[in-house]
Amino acid sequence: MRTFKGRWEMIDGKRKKTTSSGMTHEKLPRWAASNTPSTGAAEKPAAKNPGPAVERRAFFWMVLGWGSFTAAMAWAGGLVGRFMFPNVLFEPPQSFKAGTPEEYTVNDVSERWKDRFGVWLVRDTEKMYALSTVCTHLGCTPNWLPNERKFKCPCHGSGFFTTGINFEGPAPRPLERFKIALADDGQILIDKSKKFQQEKGEWNDPDSFLVV
Repeated sequence: MRTFKGRWEMIDGKRKKTTSSGMTHEKLPRWAASNTPSTGAAEKPAAKNPGPAVERRAFFWMVLGWGSFTAAMAWAGGLVGRFMFPNVLFEPPQSFKAGTPEEYTVNDVSERWKDRFGVWLVRDTEKMYALSTVCTHLGCTPNWLPNERKFKCPCHGSGFFTTGINFEGPAPRPLERFKIALADDGQILIDKSKKFQQEKGEWNDPDSFLVV
């Protein structure tokens, strides 16, 4: 501990002890307090500016968050759309008009409706009938070979006469026929919802052919 040496002097009519610098003992505590270093906590440094890098990172995460939210909403909207509008298989109509009998050549096969409706129209000297273009073996589509006067399946070689009767290959039965009639306006009307099979004796049904 630091000690102060002094001497006794008469101050204000009183005998007081002073330091070597003339300071009285009453003023010594205040002098010591004013000259003692502060022991308080150090001042905190000023906050640093985060800078452009931090701002770019914040912007990136904000964009990523909004992008994820938008994608999630789009996905949810797609699910709702599929629920409200389910997949529907649109098929060609089962009945259609095929023009007048005069438009078809006698003893010939017309492929006019093959691609659109899966029907061959055949006309002989007495009648017309509508043949299905589906092979009775495995469901392939045969080709009409006019030079050979037959339908030939490219899949397994089944052959059919112009009447639809099978005569070669693995096809187990003749081609099917569709209902055919003459509409009020004179056009041929074909109804695919009604089929006729030769092996069941259904080709004798008047609806399986049209007399011309």
